[in-house]
Amino acid sequence: MTELPPLPVVSERVSALLERMTLEEKLAQLVGYWLDRGGEVVAPMQGEMAGDDAGATLAEITRDGIGHYTRVYGTRPVDPAQRAAWLWAEQRRLKAETRLGIPAIVHEECLTGLAAWKAATFPTPLAWGASFDPDLVAEMGAAIGDTMRELGIHQGLAPVLDVIADPRWGRVDECIAEDPYLVGTVGTAYVRGLQSAGVHATLKHFLGYSASKAGRNHAPVSAGPRELADVYLPPFEMALRDGGARSVMNSYTDIDGEPVAAHPGLLTTVLRDELGFDGVVVSDYFSVAFLEVMHGVAADRGEAAVQALRAGIDVELPAGDAYLAPLAEQVRSGGIDIRFVDRAVLRVLAQKEELGLLDEDAFSDEPPVEIDVDSPRHRAIARRLAAESLILLRDEGAVPLPAAARRVAVIGPNADRAEALQGCYSFANHVLAHHPDHPLGFEIPTVREALAAALPQAEIVHARGCEVEGDDRSGFAEAVELVRSADVAVVVAGDQAGLFGRGTVGEGNDVESLDLPGPQRALVEAAVATGTPVVLVLLTGRPYAIEWALDAETAPAAVLQAFFPGEGGGLAIADILTGASAPSGRLPVSLPRSTGAQPYRYLHPRLGGPSDVTSTDSTPLRPFGFGLTGTTFAYADLEVDAAAPTDGLIRAAVTVTNTGERAGVDVVQLYGRDVVGSIARPVAQLLGFARVALEPGASARVVFDVPAQRFAFSDRRLVRVVEPGDVELWVAAHVEASSVRADGDGSISSTRARVERTLPGDATARATVALTGDVHEVTAADPRLVEVRVDALEPAEAPVS
Repeated sequence: MTELPPLPVVSERVSALLERMTLEEKLAQLVGYWLDRGGEVVAPMQGEMAGDDAGATLAEITRDGIGHYTRVYGTRPVDPAQRAAWLWAEQRRLKAETRLGIPAIVHEECLTGLAAWKAATFPTPLAWGASFDPDLVAEMGAAIGDTMRELGIHQGLAPVLDVIADPRWGRVDECIAEDPYLVGTVGTAYVRGLQSAGVHATLKHFLGYSASKAGRNHAPVSAGPRELADVYLPPFEMALRDGGARSVMNSYTDIDGEPVAAHPGLLTTVLRDELGFDGVVVSDYFSVAFLEVMHGVAADRGEAAVQALRAGIDVELPAGDAYLAPLAEQVRSGGIDIRFVDRAVLRVLAQKEELGLLDEDAFSDEPPVEIDVDSPRHRAIARRLAAESLILLRDEGAVPLPAAARRVAVIGPNADRAEALQGCYSFANHVLAHHPDHPLGFEIPTVREALAAALPQAEIVHARGCEVEGDDRSGFAEAVELVRSADVAVVVAGDQAGLFGRGTVGEGNDVESLDLPGPQRALVEAAVATGTPVVLVLLTGRPYAIEWALDAETAPAAVLQAFFPGEGGGLAIADILTGASAPSGRLPVSLPRSTGAQPYRYLHPRLGGPSDVTSTDSTPLRPFGFGLTGTTFAYADLEVDAAAPTDGLIRAAVTVTNTGERAGVDVVQLYGRDVVGSIARPVAQLLGFARVALEPGASARVVFDVPAQRFAFSDRRLVRVVEPGDVELWVAAHVEASSVRADGDGSISSTRARVERTLPGDATARATVALTGDVHEVTAADPRLVEVRVDALEPAEAPVS
């Protein structure tokens, strides 16, 4: 017999509401209803789901009330102000015409901005990670949240906190990074920003989704409990404990055969009992029904509903395939106790109370008559974040473009396409792809357009050359001739985001090869063969294996990586290429050497890297944290506490100096490793980071206060601990930078590099700290975030070298 669950502590108003409810009214609060649903495929197996309500009026469908309205603005292109007027009227109808008068929660996608017609499109989350700028991401989240709240939207289905494991996975562009701490800090910042506007953030996808086998969407996961706890869980823990996220969405996958949607160990024991989450768990779209149709662990929708509800899924989205009639029959037949229903209903009603939906004056105000969903504020943030996310991977003096250039060829399949700047969950690629004759509704200059505006003195000539996909090379000749006749060429290649086979990256668009799609490599190589200097700009949603573009003798003169930089991306790229701004993005994911080396993550133990016991080399082309800056930086005077308690703080301070001739931004990265652990530990681990802007010759002192808990891991008992012993800390330009030590006299002397090759900006500073005391078992009260302070210093008399 299943033990009955405790009920959440709620207000008297919520308790009284529950007492008045019939079973049908309770279940109505646990489901969504998808308005405007049509034939467009914007969710997996959508056509086989979403209930049978043909011919029914909205009043009939919601006669017992409704928990959520699904994507009121984000299913079809609708005018925001007109839709807001409809929504206010509909919410008032729910209050007036249903017995209990409870309005609906409205949820929308907001991964790259509100996914609605005319709304601002920001960089994709992989670009957030590349910026290493949580504060700017929080500012973006607040701007998105303000728009959503003004439109009557209460819950956003973002951020994605899945830690990247395999770039073949189509949903990489939705993720922030391959490092759990970077994912956690940036994702938590987004949560804080969005929720500062009164919109609840929904953390996706709990848990382990990105570890699917061979990078295939929905594929099984074979991660062990230690990997789940130490790699995939920390970002969620940070966003819940430090960010106060109010909603969580389950993962589609199964872990060691147990579907997460029916996993009480994850959705209740870990999420609620251990992490203290008291918000609402919503299902990923159709994942309750998937327990029957994809996982095969339930015989019908009723059994699926019982499993999901017991496990801890409170709300079935996007509709009531399982939680309405099938679940009602299970309750009446004794298949599940009503207490499980009451537990979920109380959580939903408490959320509605928190959002103000139970207040008497809810929707007594007037809807916005006019609303600018792509305001100057939105556009400014989008451009700044895009600029900070651009990563210069190679430069042989080609960036900035020569001022004397009078004819610039801008070619490639992504040179003049707005869709190429936007991610999978942008409205353009997610919804408007089904409405090809509908305008985008906002300004988004392409790379060609932005360069033309930035270089008014130059003639800009353009040809596509080829498409992103396919084998057609009939456009090569025209494009190559334009390159041959130009002073310099910019070739813009990469991806097209889409869903389930529509595009080259995005949900359901997993790949077997990490070669650049279609004939694009051949187009780049043909352009380089003309002898005209070529700058390759990559607009992608995943990192590709591009050794031919970086390290070969026939490589382009420069390579700029952009991860779907959004509406300000074209302008930001033009700023970098013309020298109006300096590049400052860093790789949030390792740039793969080959498809066969996957899955790969820099956060690996000694046996996970290259060694004499294997003939394969997993060393990436460019490591995590890498990015050129247009200038040079040096580190000096590293000071680190000689010892620190296992439950205390470690202070590390270093001076960074701009030793070049141009202003720039350095992303100072603090790494560490456990020298000897009772469990095999990573050879490197990001502990903290700071963006530091410096004029030529200027210096700053960067101080990190690192909780020793950053070295915590699950021991042989699967208890998270910090062990006493030596840990090594170093400040570096990227994770594989050559190691140097800080000598007693403050000088820097080189030691053997951890990798055979060197890369630009390889300087580091390194020290060892003794963690003292007993083994510290981590508790919920321990700090998680590193505190960073950057102090400007007086200009150095001579640059540090």
